[in-house]
Amino acid sequence: MRRLFDLPYLLLTLTTLFWSGNMVIGRGIRADVPPFGLAFWRWTLALCLILPFAWPHLRTQWPLVKRHWRPIVLLGALGVGGYNTFAYLALQYTTAINATMINSLIPVATLLLAVLLLRRRLQRFEVFGVVLSLIGVSVIVTHGNPAMILDWQFNPGDFWMLVAVTVWGLYTVGLHWRPGGMHPMVLLAAMTVVGITVLAPAWAWELSQGRHIVLHTGSLTAIVYTAIFPGFLGYVFYNRGVAMVGPSRAALFIHLMPVFGTVLSVIFLDELPALYHGAGIALILSGIWLTTRQPEIR
Repeated sequence: MRRLFDLPYLLLTLTTLFWSGNMVIGRGIRADVPPFGLAFWRWTLALCLILPFAWPHLRTQWPLVKRHWRPIVLLGALGVGGYNTFAYLALQYTTAINATMINSLIPVATLLLAVLLLRRRLQRFEVFGVVLSLIGVSVIVTHGNPAMILDWQFNPGDFWMLVAVTVWGLYTVGLHWRPGGMHPMVLLAAMTVVGITVLAPAWAWELSQGRHIVLHTGSLTAIVYTAIFPGFLGYVFYNRGVAMVGPSRAALFIHLMPVFGTVLSVIFLDELPALYHGAGIALILSGIWLTTRQPEIR
């Protein structure tokens, strides 16, 4: 496991695999598990997994938590309370393909926010790599037919997904100001507590509107999956990856989500792959290689 944490690109790849499954589940159980309820219980269960790892360090690092409460609150509200909640809300109204396509704008949003907030300098090869990856994403989501973009109908779900993209870009850039010297599990625990605090009133409002979780094996399994993989492991892996390679480069791996989404569709939805899938995957991987072949300038 320690060796795994020295491989940032593998960590980021696994993260996008977990998050791709999260998108599929969010869409698949939308009738039985409302968005705020899913987000609240996902993070409540994830906190139970995080605390045993954070607790041994909490006593010595509690003064550090209190001293840096502002960035912790910001990161917790954005990364835990915000992004997935808006994504689940979006999946109530839009298709998983639309959500994945919009979600693929995260690297672009992160790059722009890094330029604005961190005064980061972009290299020419990085810009080309991002463009190449975006072309690969567009090939997959348009089935190799660019004319499909003209028929794309904007709906409330697409709007909420754009909000989610912006929130995640801010979270990724905000990791630049994470407290130095704080144990990663302490930071994740603190952010999760903030996120749950933000989500609690939203979930209470949802209950007051008559939106309850329909309990059965499928819904419970889905909630547990979102807690363990995209919640607990996904954030541990992503935060570690950002710390090692920087925010804009880490965000580029979001482009792998359409790749994994295609594979998951073949496995779970009996959809057959086509030539455009291979072409899109090749372009995405080429763009990631191009953008990650040199150390990031911060």
